[in-house]
Amino acid sequence: MAPPAASSRLILASSSKYRKELLSRLHIPFEVMVPEVDETPFAHEAPESTALRLAQAKAVAVGKLAPGALVIGSDQVATLDGEQIGKPGTHHAALEQLQRMRGRQVIFHTALCLLDGRQINGTIQLENIQTLVRFRDLPDYELDAYLHIEQPYDCAGSAKNEGLGIALIDKIESTDPTALTGLPLIALTTMLRSVGMQFFTFK
Repeated sequence: MAPPAASSRLILASSSKYRKELLSRLHIPFEVMVPEVDETPFAHEAPESTALRLAQAKAVAVGKLAPGALVIGSDQVATLDGEQIGKPGTHHAALEQLQRMRGRQVIFHTALCLLDGRQINGTIQLENIQTLVRFRDLPDYELDAYLHIEQPYDCAGSAKNEGLGIALIDKIESTDPTALTGLPLIALTTMLRSVGMQFFTFK
């Protein structure tokens, strides 16, 4: 029997400031460690498979450095017509992404992994949350102006839905509203509860 999760070390295996902010909303102590993982998709790999594989790889990589810890790994893959859309990195690439996506639906696969290092060989929970996002059909000058304002060059899909990027979006469909930002908290709290984590306690 594993000890109560409340007394366990909890680690977020991520370099993402967005995931760190989301996890902090739960008011539970955690650490952040950056996993060393090659995030290149395999040839002909399905988007959901890529997201799930990388979420698990991140958790396992950090789990090896922190035996006995609970480790959270997450990865997101955006797709348009089945083609993966990565982080743009530059203004030009971001503008091209937004031009391709305007007036169309993009599917975001946000995979979540919880590794319980307290168990022998480490038990793993995995889930993929799918979010459907329809972008507004906006002219180039608006897309360009948005990018100069928010500079979302580290975001797959070139838009920060938690910021001004929401004005680019016409509709969002998902079972977990935080999945699009990068860490599905509904799924995560379910996983953490299953390993003994308590979120509401009297002192």
